[in-house]
Amino acid sequence: MTKEASHIVKGNAASLAALPDMMKAWVLGDPGELTLTEKPLPVPDRAEVLVRIDAVAICATDLEILQYGTPAMIEGGAPFNKNYTPGHEYMGTVAALGPGVDEFAVGDRVTVEIHAGCGQCKRCRMGMYTSCHNYGLNYGDKNKGHRANGFTTDGGFAEYAVNNINTLIHVPDDMSDEDATLVVTAGTSMYGLTELGGLVAGESVVVIGPGPIGLLAVAVAKALGASPVILVGTRDSRNEIGRKLGADYVINPREEDPVARVKELTGKGADYVVDCAGTETTVNQSVHMTNRGGRICLAAFPKSAVSFDLGALAVNNIYLYGIRGEGRSATHRAMAFMAEKRFDAGLIHTHTFPLAELPTALKYAKERIDDAIKVVVSTRPDAPSGAKK
Repeated sequence: MTKEASHIVKGNAASLAALPDMMKAWVLGDPGELTLTEKPLPVPDRAEVLVRIDAVAICATDLEILQYGTPAMIEGGAPFNKNYTPGHEYMGTVAALGPGVDEFAVGDRVTVEIHAGCGQCKRCRMGMYTSCHNYGLNYGDKNKGHRANGFTTDGGFAEYAVNNINTLIHVPDDMSDEDATLVVTAGTSMYGLTELGGLVAGESVVVIGPGPIGLLAVAVAKALGASPVILVGTRDSRNEIGRKLGADYVINPREEDPVARVKELTGKGADYVVDCAGTETTVNQSVHMTNRGGRICLAAFPKSAVSFDLGALAVNNIYLYGIRGEGRSATHRAMAFMAEKRFDAGLIHTHTFPLAELPTALKYAKERIDDAIKVVVSTRPDAPSGAKK
């Protein structure tokens, strides 16, 4: 876009005249079937902006959606063969403003959080917009105003997307596109700790599972002053990244009993445990390594029902929380930490691919090829292809 066009693109949907009519976008057909096609450029409405997507990270939930559909919901049902574009961890540049928007300007670099609740249900009024009662009711005669980009509306595996202004966060000039895509991941970790009490300075925190959310949970806990921060994981290469992000101790459950070791390190158990693995084994480990009166956050989705020691929760007055996404504006707080360089989220970014190579990027993320952790897709013409340099 020229400087002249940038000057024109102000204030309302009429500014779209300076932009192309069509954009490239990946569309989901049958399960696991993605096709690169062209779609009409979306038009921002009131309280919305058009974002030119510069980079989008791949989340494990994206892989679940592509294969199984859930938790995406398009037109009230599974997202297959509905001209739907997935992808939710993206950042970009404001390209046009909807009517009345003055909170952002064309050219602003922004990253996004996923959820914009309906704003009218009981949960949204409580600030729990990731638990909006009108989730998915965003079509036809049931338009309730809820949006979850990449879940109930089109997402970021495209050149442009429309976002509600409540989902946008400014990106500092010195932050790379790739790092800016990680704010949602850090925000999810921040949300988990917020629900467990938020101010964790001096409290012991255990994180189980060194995936992207788990590794950034270590970083966020350390930045919040937790002590000690303990990471439990079976992959030594990822455990080492956890050390760099602030883990005071690392436990490999293949080599020692994590419950016994946590109690040895903390005295009577951890104050907070964040389970980012979501298996029956790790849920029970969480219960038994938490101190009386402590708190557990389930930050991963078990694939099926699990059995766990409910009696131990009751007897020991342990509180159990589940989180969905990155609620309560946690992404804004995560961005504040990242902007101040309180931790280096880029340590979990391992690979970048251009938009045209999305299927390859997904394969790397799914199969963990070349020890991939966070794979990013870029729309830049000069985007690299492969491991981070």
